[in-house]
Amino acid sequence: MTGVDVLLLALGLVATGAGALVVSSRHLVRAGLHLVVCLGAVAGLYLVLGAELVAWVQILIYVGAIVVLLLFAAMLTRAPIGASPEHDRPGWAAGLVGGGVGLGLAVLLVDAYRWTAVPTPPAGTAERLGAEIFRGWVLPFEALSILLLAALVGAIVVSRPEIGGRR
Repeated sequence: MTGVDVLLLALGLVATGAGALVVSSRHLVRAGLHLVVCLGAVAGLYLVLGAELVAWVQILIYVGAIVVLLLFAAMLTRAPIGASPEHDRPGWAAGLVGGGVGLGLAVLLVDAYRWTAVPTPPAGTAERLGAEIFRGWVLPFEALSILLLAALVGAIVVSRPEIGGRR
C-alpha cells in the first residue's frame, strides 16, 4: 500500500464520516458545516487523483456556492436552525437502506475490479474539460442553474405568505 493509497483511504473515511454526520445531525447549520467538510474531502480526493481543475471547481461551486445557497435558503425559509423535534425521527430505516446500498455498491466494486490495477487515460487538461463543458454540456449546465434559481425563488415564495398570498 503506497502513500497515495493511504491518503485516498483517509480522505474517503473523512468524506464518509462527514456525510454520515450531515444526515444524522439535528442542527441544520451543523449539518451544513459537515457538508462543507464532506465536499472538501471529495475535492481532496480529486486532487490526489490528479484532477486539479475538477477539485477547484468542486471547492468553488459546491463548497462555496451550493452550501452557502443551502444555508441562505434555510435562513430565508425560517426553517428551525437549532435542534428541532421535527428532526428527531428514528433513523434506523434510512440507516438500513443507506448501509445496504453502500455495502451493495462496495461488493459490486470489489467484484468488478478485484484489486487489479486499471489503466487510466491521461489526465485531462483544463482546455479539454472547458471545451467539453461549454460545447457538449452547456444546455444541461444552464438548465441546472435555472432549476436552482427557480428552487430558491420558490422557497422564498412558499416561506413568505405576505408575498403574493392573500391576507
